[in-house]
Amino acid sequence: MTQTTDAAAAPVHRPKPAGPRRRPRIHRAWWVAAVTFVTIIGAAAFRSLPGILIDPLHEDFGWSRGTIGAAVSVNLALYGLTAPFAAALMDRFGIRRVVAVALAVIALGSGLTVRMDSAWQLILCWGLLVGLGSGSMALAFAATVTNRWFTERRGLVTGVLTAASASGQLIFLPLLSWIVETYDWRPAAVTVALAALAVIPFVWLLLHDHPADVGQKPYGAEEFVEKPAPVPGAARRALTVLFSAVRTGPFWLLAGTFAICGASTNGLIQTHFVPAAHDHGMPLTAAASLLAVIGVFDVAGTIASGWFTDRFEPRRLLAVYYALRGVSLLFLPILLAPTVHPPMIFFIVFYGLDWVATVPPTLALCREHYGEDSAIVFGWVLASHQVGAALVAFLGGVARDTFGSYDVVWYASGALCAAAALMALVIRRRPTAVAAGV
Repeated sequence: MTQTTDAAAAPVHRPKPAGPRRRPRIHRAWWVAAVTFVTIIGAAAFRSLPGILIDPLHEDFGWSRGTIGAAVSVNLALYGLTAPFAAALMDRFGIRRVVAVALAVIALGSGLTVRMDSAWQLILCWGLLVGLGSGSMALAFAATVTNRWFTERRGLVTGVLTAASASGQLIFLPLLSWIVETYDWRPAAVTVALAALAVIPFVWLLLHDHPADVGQKPYGAEEFVEKPAPVPGAARRALTVLFSAVRTGPFWLLAGTFAICGASTNGLIQTHFVPAAHDHGMPLTAAASLLAVIGVFDVAGTIASGWFTDRFEPRRLLAVYYALRGVSLLFLPILLAPTVHPPMIFFIVFYGLDWVATVPPTLALCREHYGEDSAIVFGWVLASHQVGAALVAFLGGVARDTFGSYDVVWYASGALCAAAALMALVIRRRPTAVAAGV
């Protein structure tokens, strides 16, 4: 009896059933996106300098605005032409290696500018080195990260990463303009070099190439995705994708509209707004601060555009964005004045919201038509964006030297934006079933 009671009283230890493995609260894809955001901010630092340095370089060395604009145009063109090859290199060597080397090249180019005394050195350091480095950090980088790490929320993530460039402008423009006015343009160039170097450790330690590297599925994916084998022949693949894409109508329409996008943003406003405002008596710091405010609203506009792209027809979004941008440029010549007044603030806010809102729908259309090759195709479309920017950066400086003002450039760019709105509507939709089989 006693044994029975003792046995009954003895505690019975049963193994607990193994529950499901606890998943991390925040998917690793969001951490990768955060590091990518910070990295693009660092790369955007040098791209904040051109508009600030046109007048100081003109006064310091006596170079014409057309000569300085030529260096800017080389930078902008290489920024775009490098992008598709960088996307292919990321497939071959991994995102982390390519981005770390690109940041080092940016730091080298910006640091060497403090030793220059000839225009060709400006083109070499500012145009060639920084153009190649920043081109490897272009939006094709964001497209590669988005395609690998996200299945859902791609439009939103694209908008956020696109806004990183504007955030870099927001952070660095007021600081760099203050450094230039208070000290000289050389300390500003050194500041940019240090900013690019500071990002490299974060890239090397935290920027994983693929979800499979950390044993996770892409965000929103139902199944685990194996990491693809390295793709040899990066340059050959980039050119092969280009030759295939140029035989399709959507590529030319996307490239044409994006060339006008670059002409009316990086080539026009980012390069020539500050000197144009300075022509009307506005202080350098005030004009640079207005350009930085564009960066503030660009963040909101681009993220909102990504949200819209997940829900609305991308072609119609592009048409609306370009049409509104063109109308705003037609009013700019009468808004420039020695002081900042409410209509100018309205223009800055409006232009900021529309600055690169075109990127998420453009990238969505690349995915729709070109599937797995969309990142490289978008790299070539981005190249057209930067070629358009380069042409206007150069021609805007020539127009200022020739006519004594920028008015003709504002009006011509407004007309081009109207043409881009029409081109966007002509892009044909691709049936989902066909697009999925690309």
